Amino acid sequence: MTLTDNRHQAPPAVVATDLTKVYGQGDAVVHALRGVNVAFATGAFTAIMGPSGSGKSTLMHCLAGLDAATSGTVHVGDVELTALDDRRLTRLRRERIGFVFQSFNLLPTLTAEQNIRLPLEIASRQADQPLFDRVIDTVGLRNRLSHRPAELSGGQQQRVAVARALISKPQVIFADEPTGNLDSRSGAEILSFLRTSVRELGQTIVMVTHDPVAASYADRVVFLRDGELVTELATPTPQSVLDTLVKLEA
Repeated sequence: MTLTDNRHQAPPAVVATDLTKVYGQGDAVVHALRGVNVAFATGAFTAIMGPSGSGKSTLMHCLAGLDAATSGTVHVGDVELTALDDRRLTRLRRERIGFVFQSFNLLPTLTAEQNIRLPLEIASRQADQPLFDRVIDTVGLRNRLSHRPAELSGGQQQRVAVARALISKPQVIFADEPTGNLDSRSGAEILSFLRTSVRELGQTIVMVTHDPVAASYADRVVFLRDGELVTELATPTPQSVLDTLVKLEA
């Protein structure tokens, strides 16, 4: 099944074609993805959902080049990610992809500002100072830049992680359960920041979540079951997402 979002005129940010992922062999074989075709619109916030074991995290990892597909292709912009060797794949992830994970993955010895600027330092790139200031103000970190992670709350640490992902102007940000370690209030703040980055910065975000409330912040939700894309929702609400999940698990 092919799912695309035609509301945006720009070419899709990420496209998967006939994507399969198989683990193990013989009696132990697991088909995590079964010929997935999906496109993710540029400048949109898309959530990936499905029952436990549906393949949603596997799909995101293959889309982001964190795991190799068994067959099929993934394009990030005009580049076929699945055709790259390790060196070029590492460069593409560094230059075109941002990541926000459930665990914040901050370096404890660096300040918040140093953690945010780290991807640029690694790539030997100068920060776009107007963008840096806009991102910092968007996520509300102006008075926390000199603090180290241990001096920040969980929500503040995740804000640092979001700012770090935004600052290098990636083509797409992949967020894997970004609110999973946060209380509901901090989680809502992070989701609002992600949505604002789409609306005001034109960012493209693809997020895996199991939470219908989190998914409702997205422009669109695509649903997997047994490694296949089966349906989607535009302008989702918590209730419409929950109703769809209940049907998939029936």
